[in-house]
Amino acid sequence: MNNEKEIVEVSPPQKEKMSFLGELFDYFELFIISACCVLIIFSFFTRICRVSGDSMLNTLYNTETLIVSDVFYTPETGDIIVFHQTGDLNEPVVKRVIAVEGQWIDIDVDNNKLIVTIYDSNKENPQVLEESYANYFKGVGYYNYSDYPKQVPKGCIFVMGDNRGNSLDSRSDTIGFVDTRRVLGKVVCRVLPFEKFGTVN
Repeated sequence: MNNEKEIVEVSPPQKEKMSFLGELFDYFELFIISACCVLIIFSFFTRICRVSGDSMLNTLYNTETLIVSDVFYTPETGDIIVFHQTGDLNEPVVKRVIAVEGQWIDIDVDNNKLIVTIYDSNKENPQVLEESYANYFKGVGYYNYSDYPKQVPKGCIFVMGDNRGNSLDSRSDTIGFVDTRRVLGKVVCRVLPFEKFGTVN
């Protein structure tokens, strides 16, 4: 008959408590690291901006929240950007890039719509922009296009809102050509409202 007794090791309560505290500390450490990473990303690589007004209808709507990035960014025609405007506005403004430095821009009105033509720096190679994003609920606006074409100065861009009949943009003296040093970045995606989360074209 085997008189050997089976030895069962019982973990003391103190050991279980230390194990739980160690696991809790690991989760806390992970949380802190994640929070720091998010803070660094939003401090140095991206910004959160909010749309104010209806100048970008129907692409963007009032109060929508956007993520903007300026990492290795150079403005290009068609980009939706946010820039900081001083003077009367003194606030971030969201618009679409229509022309960049050196290019010539010509604007004509045809059948209550704008025909936007871009030329290279030599005023050659005309390209009429296909602007499916532009809307004209209120027509073409109150601007005078008799002094076009215009050349975009060095270090500047020409911007317009998609809602062409209700947008304060480079067509006005209030904004005019935008210094690229004032560009906060390109709109990367829309985060609010949640049902419209995603990239913006």
